[in-house]
Parts: sequence; structure tokens; C-alpha cells
Amino acid sequence: MARTAPRAEGMSWTDPACPVARTLDLVGDRWSLLIIRDAMDGARAFTDFQHRTGIARNILTDRLRRLVERGILDRQTAPTGRRQNYVLTEAGRDLFPVIVAARQWGERHAFAPAEAHSVLVDESGLPLPELRPTDAHGRPVDVDTTSVLHDR
Repeated sequence: MARTAPRAEGMSWTDPACPVARTLDLVGDRWSLLIIRDAMDGARAFTDFQHRTGIARNILTDRLRRLVERGILDRQTAPTGRRQNYVLTEAGRDLFPVIVAARQWGERHAFAPAEAHSVLVDESGLPLPELRPTDAHGRPVDVDTTSVLHDR
């Protein structure tokens, strides 16, 4: 299942056996998730991230450093050779469903019914269908039909 483990040397895990807790330990603060969102939307340069998020320079510097250290972003020299660009690694790209799920949750629960908001669309310009987890047979599952196995 896991393709590559993030670089997490020296990490102190909140709950070492829980994948949700480890994910949040790696990328769970607001600014990191917004940086990842913007990287998915084409931001590459420090100034891109700063303009899109409004984040303070010192916080942005810290979050970009952490995301690179943890293997979520990779730092590359821009073609001009004068600045650094940040691109998603495979682990960072794998966060796409997480960002989509957060977006869809926000669309359902963080806006009034007629309140305007941005919409994520596919290549045809159509909104993405709602993400729904399924079991091994393709049937929908939810909190009432799943459980966690420990020590796996």
C-alpha cells in the first residue's frame, strides 16, 4: 500500500500507531495544507504561495522547509537559476484526495446554501462528484459500517 515513506527522522508522533495522527503530524496545520492546496493549483515560487495565502514570510519559510524535509514538496532551482521553486513529490500528490475531501466537506458545511464559493472542476469543466469511500466490493461505507484493526 505505501509507496514511499515520508522523511520523518526525528519526528515525535502524537499517536505512533494511527495513520490519521501521523498524517496530521506531517501536514496537519492550516498553513501547510493551504500551501499543498496552492501547489496543486500551480503555485511554485515563494511569492506565489505568499500572495495566494497571505501568510507571513517567516511562517511560510518555516512551512516550506518542513514540507521539503518531510518529503511532501521538493525544492528545485528555477530555470532562471535565480530562485527556488517548490513542486509536489509523489507523497504530496497523493494528498489530492485529502484536499478534495476537505473542499467537499467545506462546500457542504462551511457555506450558506446560496453563498458563492470556488468550485473544483474536471478537464471538461464539470464539478467533481462527491467523494465516497467504498468497501472491497465497491459498496458505499461510512462510520457505522467500518472499524479499525490495531496491530496490523
